[in-house]
Amino acid sequence: MELIGITEKNLKKRGKDNRAFESEEQDQIYIDHDGASNVTRNEDKESNHHNKSFLEEKMEAFQECLEEHKHQIRLITYTVLAAGFVAIVITACVLNFQRAVGLLVIALMILFFLVWDWMMERYGSLVWDKLYPIRDLFSRNWFWMRWVMYSSLLLVVVLWLALDTAKQGRRQLMSFFGLLIFIFLMLLYSKHPFRWRLQTLLWGTGLQVLLGLLILRSRAGFAAVDWLGKKVETFMSYTDVGSEFVFGEKYTDHFFAFKAMPIVIFLSAFISILYHVGLMTWLICKLGYIMQVTMGTSPTESMAAAGNIFLGQTESPLLVRPYISKLTCSEIHAVMAGGFAGISGSVMGTFIYFGVEASHLLTASVMSAPSSLAIAKLVWPETETPRIPADHKYEMDKGDSTNVLEAASNGATTAVLLVANIISNIIAFLALLTFFNAVLSWLGVMLDCPELSFTLICSYLFMPISFLMGVSWEDSFIVGELLGFKTFINEFVAYQRLAKLIKLRKEGKPLYVNNVKQYLSVHSETIVTYALCGFANFASLGIGIGAMTALAPDRRADIANCAFRALVSGCVSSFMNACIAGILYVPEVLCPDFLNTAFNSTNVVNSTLITCCTELYNSVTVFEHWNVTAQGGFSISSLQNCCTVTAPKHFNCSLVL
Repeated sequence: MELIGITEKNLKKRGKDNRAFESEEQDQIYIDHDGASNVTRNEDKESNHHNKSFLEEKMEAFQECLEEHKHQIRLITYTVLAAGFVAIVITACVLNFQRAVGLLVIALMILFFLVWDWMMERYGSLVWDKLYPIRDLFSRNWFWMRWVMYSSLLLVVVLWLALDTAKQGRRQLMSFFGLLIFIFLMLLYSKHPFRWRLQTLLWGTGLQVLLGLLILRSRAGFAAVDWLGKKVETFMSYTDVGSEFVFGEKYTDHFFAFKAMPIVIFLSAFISILYHVGLMTWLICKLGYIMQVTMGTSPTESMAAAGNIFLGQTESPLLVRPYISKLTCSEIHAVMAGGFAGISGSVMGTFIYFGVEASHLLTASVMSAPSSLAIAKLVWPETETPRIPADHKYEMDKGDSTNVLEAASNGATTAVLLVANIISNIIAFLALLTFFNAVLSWLGVMLDCPELSFTLICSYLFMPISFLMGVSWEDSFIVGELLGFKTFINEFVAYQRLAKLIKLRKEGKPLYVNNVKQYLSVHSETIVTYALCGFANFASLGIGIGAMTALAPDRRADIANCAFRALVSGCVSSFMNACIAGILYVPEVLCPDFLNTAFNSTNVVNSTLITCCTELYNSVTVFEHWNVTAQGGFSISSLQNCCTVTAPKHFNCSLVL
């Protein structure tokens, strides 16, 4: 038995030794094979090295050197470009400072934001930690501090309205009450009426009012936006070169197709370039962060709302494309509402070309971002736990373009589909509108009401909304018609009709024909410009659902569920902007027109009347005792009426009475 055990052990040992030997032999084979392969590679390298020319070797060495020092080279390049730009600014200021003010302002803004970003990146977290005692103090006493601020804000609003009403008249009170009524109606329409946040509503409305005050009531702000609007008009005029080259010298004979639509292509290409270089994403991130901090909204919906200032309802969701599937229903609703409340930069350019005031369109587009968020979170408050944390670091890509030229080409190509969509929709809807009007007129004849039409129905349907926004009652019929066109057809048709009304006023056409008003007052024009600024119409409803569903197919049901409420939120957001414009906008008084209508009222003595009469007196020229003329568009009847109010200093009113 012992011999058998020893034999078995020896056999096992020999088996292990054989396996070890075979393994070593295989390893040796592998090593030999690898060695042979390495030798072959080295021989190939040496062969290629000998086959390359001297110039190729030096070029490869140069490329390796560039790759190794690319960061230093980039820094030197940026430094040289910055130094050249500074030299240009200094030279322009030395040659003619007045002419170079715009360039200097742009340079200072660039410097400020570059320094700000650098400091926040380097010292932001340190400053935040140092402010911990102050933050802790606010958090411990926030309950009563919040109500003190809200009470103070309410008191300031009441006092300001009282003083402003005493100065400007009661015109803006209707707009203020209209703003409150729209908010109250949205509260009744809310998905969760008792879950909305007061912070979001107050800050959203507050940012709207702040932007309105800076632009509509501040001379510097209005001058800046007006200057920007004129520059935008000049910038868009460069489209005419391409349009004339493609369509010929008579391209203006077809204004909409060959003059207005090419602007969409041009601006789309330009915005695509800004998106590629990172300027657009940088600006959107800054604006989104401001709304996120102040209004307490999530980063995703804040970024999308900021993007709607420049992009359309189909482009802005692309900014948050990786996160759409993870959004809550409230966040999806906010993203869609922002798309309905704003207009894209390329489409805005077309409206400006129609003849609508550029400064008001720019202001309305910026104001739509906070207003859409405020109304969206009121209509559909957040009741779920967001899956994306508030401190998540968002990184928006620069698109698929590899260089600036490709970005411009992609932007222009993308705009072709948009132009085709706009033209086809306008052709279809105007044809359907004409057919619908013919049917209504036929039915109206049966009922002894031949004037029955879609326009008439829209006017009566939207008249109360127009009046709530602050439009005068005599203008509310026309404004209601424009709101109906915008809601049931699209904003292009509405703005085109508004442009015709503006043109009639500027040409001095009769205000009434057969007791029917032909155009609007300047104040009503301004209000309706803000009310129409948005994609909120039934045609855009399908576009919005399709765009969002394409980005997140798994959320199709939630997107469809949110769509109609988002459309209503977008509409009301534009109406709120119009109310704030009605509160803050004070139209420039044209004294000749003012004096022609001012004496129709029984109580005519006010500061504006005295100022206009003084301007009229200064325009009067007395050639002889019997020859008195008024220049500057003033009439003799206005001069006679002014003489009954106040006496001039340099001539006798008895000459005209």
